[in-house]
Amino acid sequence: MNAQLAVLLPFYNSASTLVETLDSILAQTFQDFVLIAVDDGSTDNSCDIVRDYMKQDNRIELLQMEHQGVVGAMNHAMDNCTAPVCARMDADDIMAPERLALQFDYLQANPDIALVGSRVRVFPEEIIQDGFHEYIRWQNDCITPQQIADNIYVELPIVNPSICFRRELVLGVGGYHDGDFPEDYELLLRLHQYGYQMAKLPDVLLHWRDGDDRLTRTDQRYSRAAFDRIRAVYLAKDPRLQQGRPIAYWGAGRATRRRTEHLISHGHMPHVWIDIDPSKIGKIYQGAEVVAPHWLEQGEKPFVLSYVSNHGAQALIARDLEGRGYRKGIDYLMVG
Repeated sequence: MNAQLAVLLPFYNSASTLVETLDSILAQTFQDFVLIAVDDGSTDNSCDIVRDYMKQDNRIELLQMEHQGVVGAMNHAMDNCTAPVCARMDADDIMAPERLALQFDYLQANPDIALVGSRVRVFPEEIIQDGFHEYIRWQNDCITPQQIADNIYVELPIVNPSICFRRELVLGVGGYHDGDFPEDYELLLRLHQYGYQMAKLPDVLLHWRDGDDRLTRTDQRYSRAAFDRIRAVYLAKDPRLQQGRPIAYWGAGRATRRRTEHLISHGHMPHVWIDIDPSKIGKIYQGAEVVAPHWLEQGEKPFVLSYVSNHGAQALIARDLEGRGYRKGIDYLMVG
């Protein structure tokens, strides 16, 4: 079936949530879409649910495959659709009725944008902890292409099931890659490396379900260490680190230094470490001295990589750097 947009819905044993998800997709104000539901080897009655919906709506296509995981399912979906625009969706989330219309119209009006996401609301509210609330607050404040580019090395700046993208561009960079890393973050890092711009609509267009059994909480590919490894691979190749400027790492605590080891292993040795803890000033790590922030006003301006992960502390560090004449994305970057 020819359509302007394809909703790509991989699912695996999703019977308990699939009805809500399908209802939200079929209730879209935008109607010119095909829904490609990919059964990733389910052993429950998920396929039966999809087949029941297919009897009511001929826009639904069901693809079945042996269990490979979300990467194989997504690439299989893209290979089996012709729509120029694809919307990603998970089988336990809920679309706002205007999601597809707003995202499709945005891509039509902004040909320089490769991918657009949206703000999200997490549910069920009663189980959300403070740390995740802070992550969502950060996510929902990261809107413009510049904000996304400046924060791409902090964390995943766009919630994956909220994205809508140009199919040929994603296929052109190799689709989703499989490995010991979060596939959604790796794709955004790769698009950024290729110079593609990404944006986010300020509307809440996805209701994002949280739970202890969510893949991002149970699979080692989504662990903190996995994020640190793949982030360093792409950060090491960032043109701003190829200019010959000395690198100052902000954060000399043991946990912070451990995270910098991934980038240092790619050859980006520290010129200095920046820290506000008086007990660390003057110490030597990796052949570089720990200095106080005022050092940044002396001599040649280094490129600063702040590895302090707390979002509140990041804001304070950014204010300090800006006050010393450092510009985000030009003279410094925040790193998760």
